[in-house]
Amino acid sequence: KAEGHVEGEKVENPDTGLYYDEYLRQVIDVLETDKHFREKLQTADIEEIKSGKLSRELDLVSHHVRTRLDELKRQEVARLRMLIKAKMDSLQDTGIDHQALLKQFEHLNHQNPDTFEPKDLDMLIKAVSARTE
Repeated sequence: KAEGHVEGEKVENPDTGLYYDEYLRQVIDVLETDKHFREKLQTADIEEIKSGKLSRELDLVSHHVRTRLDELKRQEVARLRMLIKAKMDSLQDTGIDHQALLKQFEHLNHQNPDTFEPKDLDMLIKAVSARTE
């Protein structure tokens, strides 16, 4: 017997298997705290989301939400840098191009590691879409 979803109840989503799954979930959770963005997300169809139209709504979220997204991005960049360092340490090769390694991580704009911008949301959506198609 299935129980109905109660408003405000946290629904556990299955792991997507993406190496940035936790980052994705945190970004979604923060974006959903903004009433305007949550309404846009609920009314948007999948094509609007994939096309990047929804990403442009990021400019309209509250300062608190943007600050939290910036913090999440900096944490994710730090995590990715640790992964790169661990990979470099394991290879013991000093000829590795850091920028080439960062380009492997297509779910965020590595050229701007400090702030979460519409481009970051667009890249995150496109990375998830590419993995799930």
